[in-house]
Amino acid sequence: MSTFDWQDCYRPLLQNLEAQGLEGWVDVLNQQLAARFDTNPHGDIQRWQAAWQQLPELADVTAELDRSAITLTSPGMDDGSREQAEAALRGLMPWRKGPFDFFGVAIDTEWRSDWKWDRVAPYVSDLNGRQILDVGCGSGYHCWRMLGEGARRVVGIDPGLLFLFQFLSVKRYLGQVPVDLLPVRMEDLPERLECFDTTFSMGVLYHRRSPLDHLLELKDTLRRGGELVLETLVVDGPEGYSLMPEDRYGQMRNVWFLPSCDTLLRWLDRAGYRNARVVDVTDTTTDEQRSTDWMRFQSLADFLDPDDPSKTIEGYPGPKRATVIAEKP
Repeated sequence: MSTFDWQDCYRPLLQNLEAQGLEGWVDVLNQQLAARFDTNPHGDIQRWQAAWQQLPELADVTAELDRSAITLTSPGMDDGSREQAEAALRGLMPWRKGPFDFFGVAIDTEWRSDWKWDRVAPYVSDLNGRQILDVGCGSGYHCWRMLGEGARRVVGIDPGLLFLFQFLSVKRYLGQVPVDLLPVRMEDLPERLECFDTTFSMGVLYHRRSPLDHLLELKDTLRRGGELVLETLVVDGPEGYSLMPEDRYGQMRNVWFLPSCDTLLRWLDRAGYRNARVVDVTDTTTDEQRSTDWMRFQSLADFLDPDDPSKTIEGYPGPKRATVIAEKP
């Protein structure tokens, strides 16, 4: 049975960062990770760790990272091991971002994150050989797709420890692959890292009280000439228009600004990016976000006006998401 040792888990990443001359970030990370796991651990961490430890030990695991579901297979899988795997994975519910397939156990996540990837990927610069940051990465689904596209190293950040153990459920079978999920927030990163070739921020901007500060923080992570891939909620309207909900939006408390696409482009320009362009605008539907057997809580259908599903339950325009690509000069 595997045990989780955060120092062992992150040692290859920290050594790699040191080799890049990022010793200052390594020192900060050691302090942050010790606080998350040793000093002030989450109250459910033992339960999540126990579920993760129950995953069966399997050899000769193969991963397919370039298809809709992140898929693991092994010739050693049998019915007993498959039942053991499903019980362990259900101990890590709810599963929100995916889908995944663990040795025939199909995890139908709340979000069809593969649909978002299919919308975004055609417009992103070739990821082969690039060092990538994925901000607000959730369970790391898109991190695995980035590795499947040939990324040299992928670092995802998301403070949720449940997401971390979902991510580690994949990584435990793949060995020392250059993909890591750090349970930290964007504001926990040092200023002016300037070490990533591509930074993704998908589904984060509208959760920030100051969207311009978020755009500046993202720019700080990029090397000169690096690429930002930004996906966020938007509304229809002219340049300068932005919706600020009175309280909740789609029952979410922490939604602050939903700009028009032209306003979003102006924000990026004011934040110092160049060549910002909208590459996709798509309405979010109840086919893409919904309750499933692996996420049994309320989902999008419960957050829309039952008499007019083009609006949220609060009467705001329904969710529409735009993807913008921009570069750091």
